[in-house]
Amino acid sequence: MSGTSDAILDRMMALHPKVIDLTLDRVWRLLDALGNPQTDLPPVIHIAGTNGKGSTQAMIRAGLEAVGKRVHAYTSPHLARFHERIRLAGTLITEEHLTEVLDECYAANGGDSITYFEITTCAAILAMARTPADYTLLEVGLGGRLDATNVVDKPALTIITPVSIDHVQFLGDTLAAIAGEKAGILKRGVPCVVGPQQDEGLAVIEARAERLGAPLIAHGQHWHVSAERGRLVFQDETGLLDLLPPNLPGAHQWQNAGAALAALRHLGFDDTACEAAVTRADWPARMQRLKSGPLVEAAGRAELWLDGGHNASAGEALAVHLASLPDAPTYLVCGMLNTKDIGGYLRPMAPHVARLTAVSIPGEANTLPAEVTAAAATAAGMAADTAETVRDALVRITAEAPDARILICGSLYLAGSILRENN
Repeated sequence: MSGTSDAILDRMMALHPKVIDLTLDRVWRLLDALGNPQTDLPPVIHIAGTNGKGSTQAMIRAGLEAVGKRVHAYTSPHLARFHERIRLAGTLITEEHLTEVLDECYAANGGDSITYFEITTCAAILAMARTPADYTLLEVGLGGRLDATNVVDKPALTIITPVSIDHVQFLGDTLAAIAGEKAGILKRGVPCVVGPQQDEGLAVIEARAERLGAPLIAHGQHWHVSAERGRLVFQDETGLLDLLPPNLPGAHQWQNAGAALAALRHLGFDDTACEAAVTRADWPARMQRLKSGPLVEAAGRAELWLDGGHNASAGEALAVHLASLPDAPTYLVCGMLNTKDIGGYLRPMAPHVARLTAVSIPGEANTLPAEVTAAAATAAGMAADTAETVRDALVRITAEAPDARILICGSLYLAGSILRENN
């Protein structure tokens, strides 16, 4: 077929009328046409959950790579470039390699109906199966049970990070229903690390694990993580670790670190891997401090932060983090998708915010209009206004409060736009 990866990806968008249509039938068909590459992957660690999947994956990768392991990693969505989704033996996939596997998958699909996420996941699996490595880290896209990544019969380990209400139009409107979809990644006899859960969700995960004979390594039962005198203390059945705090900011990252440590310890890795997991992880747009670039220059003396969290649990985590920071007037620049619980996201942060400036997400058909976001912020108890662009918002905020703390937030799609603009 030929062409750049962007051109092929554009053509793939037209292969199915819906962006999301949860089923595995089309994935199994294409993988079979490709020779079932999922059976040739290096040992797989499969990660589901509502919040913390990507951060936990990044920590595990940092730990494995610190002890010389070659690690594949698959994640979504990307922020600035599609290539970020596929990491082969530690390196982002090249344009040439990406184009090659996209071409091959497009041809093998033969024009049949398949979603963009499904066919690109097959391309990632194909690339990872053909590249030598020691481990494969697969992050679920949406849910778990019917997600396109859920095609490995016998992973080395599964992980379920905290489950909360999100994507109700696809996964169900109760915590139990959503937890059931996440627990769909459990496999017979395969251990599962379980992060902190609400009782309703944990009961569903435990019941499915019992049916499958899948041993659980559960937070609060088999492992514990806490902050003591500014250090991270982790304890499981093999002993205690006393480590530096996570380099990814936010109290919620301590729990993600705990899940990563539990996974590494279960796999038999030593303190070197565990220390690196906590101190060397890199995960953009998770309370990321922007330190250079055109938008940083536009902000002048103000601190500029970026976060892609977008549901109620993310709002609660951000509120805890904002409350822990040194005193400074905090302003939000927020853009969200129309599929999200905007009130649930904004309400926890209201006590910590001087004002929210709402923007529409550039180039995103499903963006909430800035006026709707501003109205939701007012209803949540914040002072709010709107701006045409993030840059306009920064200029206005810094004219009023030159030493402000400014957090651009509300969506990974907005975060990706910011990273491209600030490059």
